[in-house]
Amino acid sequence: MNTRRVLVIEDDPDIGRLVTLQLAELGFEHRLVADGVQGLAEAEGGRWDLLILDLMLPRLDGLQICKRLRSRGEAYLPILMLTAKSSELDRVLGLELGADDYLVKPFSMLELAARVKAILRRQEHFEAAAAPAAALIEAGELRIDLDRHEVQVGGKPVDLTAKEFELLVHFARAPGRVFTRAQLLDQVWGYTHSGYEHTVNSHINRLRNKIERDPAQPSHIQTVWGVGYRFAAQP
Repeated sequence: MNTRRVLVIEDDPDIGRLVTLQLAELGFEHRLVADGVQGLAEAEGGRWDLLILDLMLPRLDGLQICKRLRSRGEAYLPILMLTAKSSELDRVLGLELGADDYLVKPFSMLELAARVKAILRRQEHFEAAAAPAAALIEAGELRIDLDRHEVQVGGKPVDLTAKEFELLVHFARAPGRVFTRAQLLDQVWGYTHSGYEHTVNSHINRLRNKIERDPAQPSHIQTVWGVGYRFAAQP
């Protein structure tokens, strides 16, 4: 991981300095930006392996930045959100908009380092898993193009967020296997989100609305009552 590039968008100079010092100790290249608008421009214009994003920023807050980046449909950029707000609503909203993990201030640099390395390991695992596998997954009318990061149903393109696409691919790679909500949180979002199973539910509901002919009676992502979900193996 010693060649990783990390963008930090944080307006508190003390926290920004400590975070960048920790990143330097980990051997990462890094850039610190203190403004939301400038930070978004840096995130969109550069090649970054991780974004450490403060929630409260001047001119453009972290939630808006996260939403903008996740709506691009380009290469996936992992996001670690920093927030002084500890309410469940703020944390869940950040996750719903596509943050991969979050830290509530104040936090220790050891915890920051652990979260950063965990996110990058998950991203490496996902990229490695995608590399040798088939670039195209088809199930009935559903077509998933991994190289182009595109999904079609009946020949018509379907617009998915980055996390929805990752979740769908995770299912489609293991047809017939039942995943609990806790397993999906661990394998798609990361172990640190334990207790937020409703995040899985909401993403699956949105996926069904986009890829199922009848979301009320899904043919692809099926509920296994009392256990979790599975991707139905197609005949």
